[in-house]
Amino acid sequence: MVAPIVFFAMGILLIQQLPELPGLEWRVASVVALGLCVWLRHWRCSLFWVGLIWASVFAEVGLNDRLSPDLESKIISVSGCVKGLPVRTEQRVRFDFVVSPAMNGVPSKLRLNWYYPDQTVKAGQQWSLTVKLKRPHSNLNPGGFDHERWLFSEGVGAIGYVRNKPAPVLLAENTGWLDVSVWRQALADEIDRVLAKNPNRGVIKALTIGERHSLTPQQWEIFRRTGTVHLMAISGLHIGLIAGLVYFLTSRLWAWVGGLALSPQKVAVAGSLLASLLYAAMAGFSVPTQRALIMLTVVMLAIVWQRNARPVNTLAIALCAVLLLDPLALLSAGFWLSFAAVSAIAYSVSGHLAPENRWRTAIKLHWLTALALSPLLLFFFQQVSVVAPLANLVAVPVVSLSVVPMALLALTLLWIAPWPAECLLVLADIILQALSRFLAALADWPVASLNLGQPSLLAIGFAIFGLLVVLAPRGIPARWLGWVMFFPLLFVETKTPEPGDVTVTLLDVGQGLSAVVRTTHHTLVFDAGARFDSGFDLGASVVAPFLRHQGVGKIDAMVISHGDNDHIGGAASVLGAFAVDRIYSSVPEQLSPYSAGPCEAGQGWVWDRVRFSMLAPNERQMATENDNSCVLKVESESGTLSLTGDIERQAESWLVQTYGRQLKSDVLVVPHHGSKTSSTLPFLKTVEPVLALIPAGHKNRFGFPHQEVLRRYSKQHIAWMNTADHGAITVHLRKGGMKVISQRLEHGRYWNMRPK
Repeated sequence: MVAPIVFFAMGILLIQQLPELPGLEWRVASVVALGLCVWLRHWRCSLFWVGLIWASVFAEVGLNDRLSPDLESKIISVSGCVKGLPVRTEQRVRFDFVVSPAMNGVPSKLRLNWYYPDQTVKAGQQWSLTVKLKRPHSNLNPGGFDHERWLFSEGVGAIGYVRNKPAPVLLAENTGWLDVSVWRQALADEIDRVLAKNPNRGVIKALTIGERHSLTPQQWEIFRRTGTVHLMAISGLHIGLIAGLVYFLTSRLWAWVGGLALSPQKVAVAGSLLASLLYAAMAGFSVPTQRALIMLTVVMLAIVWQRNARPVNTLAIALCAVLLLDPLALLSAGFWLSFAAVSAIAYSVSGHLAPENRWRTAIKLHWLTALALSPLLLFFFQQVSVVAPLANLVAVPVVSLSVVPMALLALTLLWIAPWPAECLLVLADIILQALSRFLAALADWPVASLNLGQPSLLAIGFAIFGLLVVLAPRGIPARWLGWVMFFPLLFVETKTPEPGDVTVTLLDVGQGLSAVVRTTHHTLVFDAGARFDSGFDLGASVVAPFLRHQGVGKIDAMVISHGDNDHIGGAASVLGAFAVDRIYSSVPEQLSPYSAGPCEAGQGWVWDRVRFSMLAPNERQMATENDNSCVLKVESESGTLSLTGDIERQAESWLVQTYGRQLKSDVLVVPHHGSKTSSTLPFLKTVEPVLALIPAGHKNRFGFPHQEVLRRYSKQHIAWMNTADHGAITVHLRKGGMKVISQRLEHGRYWNMRPK
């Protein structure tokens, strides 16, 4: 059973690696190949083609349910209902909106923002809205989160915002009590009411209804560093606990009642499955809950039918069912982590002839789960927690045996006995506060987590084989050799420029700027993107993950060109995540906690035969903060690069008059995102770049880069690339010539928008 399902999964996985979906001729060839395999009775190959065809059809349906290009950025009226729990901040509410009735060119599901709403938005409500939509598009960077992929897997075909004129109209309060979202909304409102000022309100919502948007960035960081993030996802651990508790209580109660028509065993199975189904529904049927629910169903049916359910077959059935329901589940890191954790536990506990001590088994499961997940955590996030076994040894029983049952019981009693229910929720919060202090202390350890470069698939394969050896039964000789096979994970060979060469990556941070310059042994970060009032931080979500992905452990220098949020906003997150030797800025007072120094014309240094020269600002302050931006020139044996911040006409004129031909550069990071007030003709004629890189956001409200500026570059025969179209852009200045890599062109998948 296992091998055919693995072949089915491999067919699905292959489709998810393609930059474009197969054309009609390939689909016909796939159907022919499937028919041939069936005729020859090669069932494993047959299932491979079934998986491939199923994934391609599923993907094609998803792509066809996207916003028509003709409707992009146009104002349209839609009606429908709110699905899922809205996410509220001070300035806006974000929610998913299912359009009904269907409209030509408008996808069935939208992701909308309503800024400064004058009405309360809740799950299940039916609205008539006037919206402005665009096709899904997000930042795309090496090592970063692919938000376009996530939107595609969620079935979101367009994103946009609600216009307040004409005013939105509430058509109905909810779609009915059969809608799970309505129940989840009611529970979320009650938790917010009871625990409005309690610090762990978001944790309790995550543990009970799967709503994790209320968790603060500080809480997420503690969970990441201690390896306890999995506790915030309702998965096999929580569902298995509830199922086991309900099974035990139901069987005992039915035996005590003395009903003879049905055995206590069958009644207990029905009760535990019903409780698990309700709990999974409260969590929104996420991938971990689907897998856990399917596995639990197989085990329970085996109990009823008195069959021996092998763990590997149970896991294979769960894998097949999840992929049949949603082939895109393979795109989620949670999918791999979830199945890897269960597989490791099943493998480690199988084959034991004698029962082990329960406490010893519990401790063993914690460290082996952390060990089993470490290769995947390094591959997906380039970070693994060292203190995870200790943290989970305390956190898992506290959360699973006290907080979760207590919180679920409280939610059950909220409308029956409000006062006891509120007391239980407050007690759960008190327990979580004590646990939070313990986890925060662990997270503050200097070696709480390791940040390493992304390992290769070969290194992952070695580690998995080593894991099988380490977790093998004691009778296997030389099990210690399995540890040796983990070494490739720790010693990741990262590609760095040769001495005298330089690599610059202009990161895709939307309407902002962040660039990373690397030489053989050194790294410089120029600006760090924006930080928004919602808490979203491009320094934490883009810059830091990119540096970890590249295997950077320390930043040798950081330059913050000036004080605009889209340049300095993410700096604090980067400075908090990495040690930085030197910090330069035109506004050092805004970075005073980090001992920043001023950037001034005349500063310079040499790394690995590459010279860095600060060209501006000069001693005489210019009229605007933009014109006082730090300007850095990088000169290597293979080419030159200029980073200009947000300078405009005045600073450009001063640079031309002061340096003249010394400004000549092969690569120019375009001043001020390509605004009309920058990239003057004298400046371009003096710099004479071969390639201009534009850091601009997709369809940004400023209209950058300005069409007049682009015409200016074209007339000077200067090639240009925009991060809005290409994602992150990497330029290698090396002895063999300049090499340019577009993240969207080189590494984009079929769900990513392609450059025009």
